[in-house]
Amino acid sequence: MSLLNADGAWIAIGVSALFIVAGLVMHRVIVNVLKKGSQEPNQHD
Repeated sequence: MSLLNADGAWIAIGVSALFIVAGLVMHRVIVNVLKKGSQEPNQHD
């Protein structure tokens, strides 16, 4: 019996791919935020 023909193999592969894509997206967002830096909000006294 092949590993890819197992009952939950494709579900596990799909979930793993989803986590990898989510990690890459979060990495890009965090890197972009860190590159922009934090900007102080304007305070009107």
